[in-house]
Amino acid sequence: MSRATRATKALERAGIPFSVHSYDYDPGAERIGLQAAEALGEPPQRVLKTLMARIDGKPGCVILPSDREVSMKKLAAALGGKSAEMMKPADAERLTGYKVGGISPFGQMRAVPTVIEATALDEDAVFINGGQRGLQVRLNPRDAATLLQAIIAPVVA
Repeated sequence: MSRATRATKALERAGIPFSVHSYDYDPGAERIGLQAAEALGEPPQRVLKTLMARIDGKPGCVILPSDREVSMKKLAAALGGKSAEMMKPADAERLTGYKVGGISPFGQMRAVPTVIEATALDEDAVFINGGQRGLQVRLNPRDAATLLQAIIAPVVA
């Protein structure tokens, strides 16, 4: 597995300190984020999942703890929209340039509005997908928010 991805290169270019952690990705896992947390031996609130959605038909990204579900109503409101829905996997892959299970908010093919669940900033360090299945980057959530120019909002159901 390569540890150099578009995501890790974007973090390096931005001068953000991070470390790379790999784990055995299970494509059959019911909840990929929770499987990552278990494999890394980390509490699920520290291992964040990256989801792609459409808000009033426009693409957006939401990052939240792996053991939580996103509220579509709260996500839409955070991005100034009326409604939100999950993006189809094929659309998410085409938009981001990453495979589902390896979608990172960093280094996507096209920058989209991003929301980070407010409680994620309570952690000193979090794990976020590093742009490849079975690859996570550990970094300060505030650094991630700054790089992504993310909106910080409560978006969990």
